[in-house]
Amino acid sequence: MLKLSALKTSALAAAVLMSSAAYAEETVVWWDFLGGGDGVRMKQMISDFNAAHEGEIKIDATTLEWGVPFYTKVQTAVPVGEAPDIMTYHASRIPLAVDQNLLSEITADDWSKMDLAKSDYAPSTWDAVTIDGKQYAVPLDTHPIVLYYNKDLLKQAGRLNDDGTPMGMDSREGFTETLQALKDSGSVKFPLGSVTADGNFMFRTIYSLMGQQDGELMTDGEFLVGDNGQKLQNALSVLAEWTNEGLQSTYTDYPATVALFTSGEAAMMINGVWEVPTMTDLHKDGKLFEWGAVELPVIFDHPSTYADSHAFAIPAGDMSAEKRDAVLEVMSWISKNSLFWATAGHIPAYGPVTESAEYKAMEPNATYSPLTQNMIFDPKSTLAGIAGPIFDVMSTYFVPTLNGEMDPAEAVEEIKVELNDL
Repeated sequence: MLKLSALKTSALAAAVLMSSAAYAEETVVWWDFLGGGDGVRMKQMISDFNAAHEGEIKIDATTLEWGVPFYTKVQTAVPVGEAPDIMTYHASRIPLAVDQNLLSEITADDWSKMDLAKSDYAPSTWDAVTIDGKQYAVPLDTHPIVLYYNKDLLKQAGRLNDDGTPMGMDSREGFTETLQALKDSGSVKFPLGSVTADGNFMFRTIYSLMGQQDGELMTDGEFLVGDNGQKLQNALSVLAEWTNEGLQSTYTDYPATVALFTSGEAAMMINGVWEVPTMTDLHKDGKLFEWGAVELPVIFDHPSTYADSHAFAIPAGDMSAEKRDAVLEVMSWISKNSLFWATAGHIPAYGPVTESAEYKAMEPNATYSPLTQNMIFDPKSTLAGIAGPIFDVMSTYFVPTLNGEMDPAEAVEEIKVELNDL
């Protein structure tokens, strides 16, 4: 009888433990690289998620240093089983991550569980996280570059349309005319502020202008084949011409570019959508002029804008079914509640959010969000992506070329040789 009693007690204890396990809160370990306003907003979204899933799922989040340090840590953590359960990732870095076996495929069953589908995303955004027909991340946003502009200065120069947008956005001649009118007005130091001291940043503008010519940086594993070198030269020549004519800022780093625009010394600025909160907050506090942001001007044949995407990825490795379901819920919930993420200036990747009435009431976001139909991402290469070798090589030649110290044709030849040597 004692043995039977002991067995019953043991069985009861086991049942209690199994019941507790079934209803235990699942902790999802999270790594991101989001600083500044992005970090503030994501921390709020994580807090909101945890509140909505109290007792079920809890995100345990850590923010790491952006760029090479983040990706190096991922590369060393995954093989030894010390990776998180979920992490932010740039779409441009996915080809290298897949080549290094760092990511888990997001399967058709995963997409079904998340209630997300290919049709919810812009084609270029979906393709950016796809390698050999398989998806390796869930896009959260796209963050392209845009043209910021000072409505007051454009109006003074007679280059503001009735709808409050800049004139001359549909051609090289028209946009140069707008720049010249601003210079002739004598009211600005530079008509256009650009980050001309940082070739890594200027890659975004130059690649956009190549895209406007249907140019390709990489074709079948080779760089700048055929007339693509000429298309790169065309892009560099336009920007160098603006600098030489005093229409664009020279040797300007990122903070100085923002300062030129916000102080009114530059009437326009090419920068990422992530600076929208800066402008919004300054204007709200009465410290900024009337401003707007639009898609880049069409300098060549058609609209095209460089973009990257913040996405969610699952590291490769073993994971229980319960843990994976929790991770999928995290990615699904944040995607579907990404309207708040749009206040950082980013364009939510999940289509139903950008199609909502709430998003369409957000300005200037709603004005520039149609550019998602014209986006181009980095070439799919293990050498591409944020802080990748392609950026580094091209940056070396972009800075002197854009600042009038190197001939565009010479720069292209040097770039072609170094890229193909990679």
